[in-house]
Amino acid sequence: MLSTPLTPAFVHGAAEIETTERGLRPHRLPRWARDQFPDPHLLMMEAQPSGVRLELTTSSRTVTVVTHPSRLAYRGADRPRGSVDLVVDGVPVASSPLDGGDVVLADLQTGATEFLPGPAHTTTFDGLPAGEKRVEIWLPHNESVELIELRTDEPVAPVEQDRPVWLHHGSSISHGSNASTPTQIWPAVAARLGGVSLRNLGLGGNALVDPFVARSLRDAPADLISVKLGINVVNLDGMRLRTFVPAVHGFLDTIRDGHPTTPLLLVSPIFCGIHEDTPGPGAVDPESLGTDQVRFVATGRSEEQQQGKLTLRVIRDALASVVEHRADDVNLHYLDGTALYGADDAVDHPLPDALHPDTATHRIIGERFAGHAFSETGPFGRTTARGTARR
Repeated sequence: MLSTPLTPAFVHGAAEIETTERGLRPHRLPRWARDQFPDPHLLMMEAQPSGVRLELTTSSRTVTVVTHPSRLAYRGADRPRGSVDLVVDGVPVASSPLDGGDVVLADLQTGATEFLPGPAHTTTFDGLPAGEKRVEIWLPHNESVELIELRTDEPVAPVEQDRPVWLHHGSSISHGSNASTPTQIWPAVAARLGGVSLRNLGLGGNALVDPFVARSLRDAPADLISVKLGINVVNLDGMRLRTFVPAVHGFLDTIRDGHPTTPLLLVSPIFCGIHEDTPGPGAVDPESLGTDQVRFVATGRSEEQQQGKLTLRVIRDALASVVEHRADDVNLHYLDGTALYGADDAVDHPLPDALHPDTATHRIIGERFAGHAFSETGPFGRTTARGTARR
């Protein structure tokens, strides 16, 4: 087997690559943003490499990647391990769950945490097709990893960016929560159908209209941009209607400072029954702790909307109005999130924890997003049809 030094040239979908004692750690937010607001939960989410992958060309029939995972686990609540996925010439062909690595064990009731160190993990994919091919190794969307070693039986070369870059920001649903593997999160499904290169800034619990995220979007190379806002603002109870609408305008203004004419799609929340008419904050249902499925509940009261508290219905109306008031921006578009997953879908495909979609529903959302955004007449259609655009 040949050992190839892993360099940032192999890594796609990250903002920065940190060199650690073990190897390389991908980050989805730039260092200045992490330094400006070093919130532990945000830092954990941005270090989980959702949408990040190694891209290479090779004739190798075997590919091995050594990583050192790091994950969060909750006492009394089992969470599936992350996986590493193999894509060959654009087709997902295999998935391998992680083992080992470091664990931060948290107690949902007390907030106490315990650090448990563990060993590195080796992922091997055998039986790849013969001949030269494009290989993508998708890193776990729900655990951070350090990249240690790449081994193959034939030489490899990194792939240069050759597809339009789709830059997306959203909540844990965009991050991939409850999807089984990294290629099955809905942005990955949509990117594959759209023929674009995904840069995913879905940040679990952190789609909060933060200015530093807007500046990160402003500064990142992109041919297409989408922003999905609402659920985290509601379940954190982080804003009132009076502050939310100007904040969204400011968020879009900042993006436009760096991408004045890039197609920009503003997406409102998918259907979520607990928050449609009930404000946050959201919380874990204590009765679900220790069961096979942790569930979430809304703790606000519907009548609090009269004081400006936000619900998902209020958010959707507000975001549609924001786009209407920016009618001079012909490259700004709006998509109602219930077109991706609505009340009728919740009957056949209920959210297992009352907040996040399962793998099958991620696929539905991704297919519907692609059908809307990447169609010939969709907001991204003309850009993807003519290939990679440059600012």
